[in-house]
Amino acid sequence: MKLLAIETATEACSAALLLDRDVWVRFEVEPRAHARLILPMMEGLLAEAGLSLGQLDALAFGRGPGAFTGVRIAVGVIQGAAFAADLPVVPVSTLAALAQQGLDEGADQVLAALDARMGEVYWGAFRGDEDGLAVAAGEERVCPPEDAPLPEWRGWLGVGHGWSAHGTVLTSRFGDCLSGRPMPDALPSAAEVARLAARDFTRGRAVPAESALPVYLRNRVAEKPRHQAL
Repeated sequence: MKLLAIETATEACSAALLLDRDVWVRFEVEPRAHARLILPMMEGLLAEAGLSLGQLDALAFGRGPGAFTGVRIAVGVIQGAAFAADLPVVPVSTLAALAQQGLDEGADQVLAALDARMGEVYWGAFRGDEDGLAVAAGEERVCPPEDAPLPEWRGWLGVGHGWSAHGTVLTSRFGDCLSGRPMPDALPSAAEVARLAARDFTRGRAVPAESALPVYLRNRVAEKPRHQAL
């Protein structure tokens, strides 16, 4: 399988090329440079492997949730590439890609949280399948950290910068449900997007370019404070 993936939903910008079981990745933390970085990353990976877009089996992208601008960049870039090369696209949850890092560290189940600003988190619970790849254990949502849904089981690992921004509240809320030290510095990467997309592609979950849509979870791009000094 030959698959190119991108992830731009957070301050991290990355692209990854999966060739069978090998994954090559370009990754940079540049919060305001995604539009400038992502195409050279993709082109560099293809050049290094001696491939063109048309030789790939599919494209993949982190569909969100995450920063609105970052998610829109991913959708625009991947749709353009897919239309140009007539390739199918595999959308992958950004939270699932984040959770995969915790599973790769040995966790059996992960509570993935990204700071959504406005006192909220993007939230998702994930467990590993038979191959150790992330599958949702509930619906993804955006909510205040104190309202994050309590899981039915114990032994969950917290992953993502939602645990850094709201660690006190989340740790207090989940208490004995947690196991191990959280990974608050983890950022989603195209490397995990590629691996999850490869699984989903083999299961027939690819879509045409026009159906490669973002998942925001929240429609509010910005909100003015209710009480603002004149």
